[in-house]
Amino acid sequence: METETPARILIVDDNDVVRRALRGLIRHDESFVVVGEASSGHSALEAIATLEPDLVCLDVLMPGPDGLTILRNIREKYPNIRVVLITGQSTSEVVTQARELGADGFVVKPFNGARVLGAIRSALRREGKAA
Repeated sequence: METETPARILIVDDNDVVRRALRGLIRHDESFVVVGEASSGHSALEAIATLEPDLVCLDVLMPGPDGLTILRNIREKYPNIRVVLITGQSTSEVVTQARELGADGFVVKPFNGARVLGAIRSALRREGKAA
């Protein structure tokens, strides 16, 4: 019997505590594997190019290019990578811009674990990757 390959996830957030919380949450689900982490916009762009994850959990505010700029870059260069924004920036302007840029999900901090996993699963289903 063939087993489903876990979805490869990159975590991008400048806050160590948030990255650690997301990593712990995601690792408890066998349908996902954390392939890397980044703490700035520049390191995120490098990690995306190197790792080519299935999905990026992406903060909006961080050093270097912000999350919306990174989202734009992902859509231009890697259209198959799903993006779930996980941010404290939930103004209508940010949400609208994220949707226009093609975000696959949006979770507001402080986040609920079930909501994060639900947003990840939903984003991956849109691509057809089982989650």
